[in-house]
Amino acid sequence: MTRPTVRILGTHGVPANYGGFETAAENVGLYLARNGWRVIVYCQVEGRGSITYDEWNGLERVNVPVSLPGWRGTSLFDSICIRHAAKYRDVCLTFGYNTAVFDTLLRAKRIPNVINMDGIEWSRERWGFMKQAILWSNERAGFYVGDHLIADHPELVPYLSQRSRPEKVSMITYGADTVEDAPADLLEPYGLRPGGYASLICRPIPENSLLELVAGFSARPRGIELAVLGTLTPDEDPYHAAVIGAASPEVRFLGAIYDKPVVQALRFHSVAYLHGHTVGGTNPSLVEALAAGNPVLAHDNPYNRWVAQDAAVYFADVADVDRELTAMLRDDQQRALMSKAARERHAEEFTWEYVAGQYEDLLRRYLDPSSRAQEAPGSSPVPGKDWLS
Repeated sequence: MTRPTVRILGTHGVPANYGGFETAAENVGLYLARNGWRVIVYCQVEGRGSITYDEWNGLERVNVPVSLPGWRGTSLFDSICIRHAAKYRDVCLTFGYNTAVFDTLLRAKRIPNVINMDGIEWSRERWGFMKQAILWSNERAGFYVGDHLIADHPELVPYLSQRSRPEKVSMITYGADTVEDAPADLLEPYGLRPGGYASLICRPIPENSLLELVAGFSARPRGIELAVLGTLTPDEDPYHAAVIGAASPEVRFLGAIYDKPVVQALRFHSVAYLHGHTVGGTNPSLVEALAAGNPVLAHDNPYNRWVAQDAAVYFADVADVDRELTAMLRDDQQRALMSKAARERHAEEFTWEYVAGQYEDLLRRYLDPSSRAQEAPGSSPVPGKDWLS
């Protein structure tokens, strides 16, 4: 019997080295492969030339070279991938709706397409009017062309259901690997000591409350440091300059760090995690903090409250940050209880085994029996052959 096949679109590819969608694609893909699926992942690579094919940890990769930068490159990549996937009858799993208008081709060919709709991406102020309009239009296209829509948070289910059909909306969160231990020597290059700092990982933009968190932490001496991960360019961005200006000497700006073992060690040995995200659904960085057993200080909104629950205390402004952080750092017993709650919450909802299992159950509903019984000739990628030519 032919293995069920899924084509994963919408990410930069595997292995994950870019963001939350890539991490989800990697973990869901590996889970499906372990469970007998043929998994094909479209991967964006720099340069020009023909599509190439290879394999990584049992996942088939379709490597699409793109030379354009930024938004234009992503749009070109997505359009090429969708045209490639449209040559087959395999179920597609698409992460994100940013170029959903191209998915009209899959819809026209009756190729099943399950779309993770992410958060309400178009509403983010940082995009500006023109890009917000483009994203809004693609979100609307996604409502129509997707055979099934995934919400990553319960708060997003009504939003999607009101704009599509409730029966084609499911809620599946993000996952994170459990971190039970991590080498302390990975902290040494950053001058940090286990239990001697709090951590904060985010893109430095206003909607992530970085200024409020840094100012609240810096309101008084803490006796610990705050390790901030993220690239700040104060000479180019006034908001970044304001963040650095609000920081006490106990705040350490470490820049962007993408080495997974290092990031896990930074989380695991942190006395607390500060999370200021105000929009979106289930945020991967918050889930990863729970997986490391971090007590959390989080912005007070429905998204964060559902994810962290008793593992966090919540803030609305700078004064709240100062007050809640002061109380948390003084109370070892409270932090221990919050750490226990973090691990329990992660085990309950956010393990990759649980998350990927829900993806598999959903994808199986859209398998075409005829495509499983007889695969189209030439459907296995042949190294060096460009299927678009």
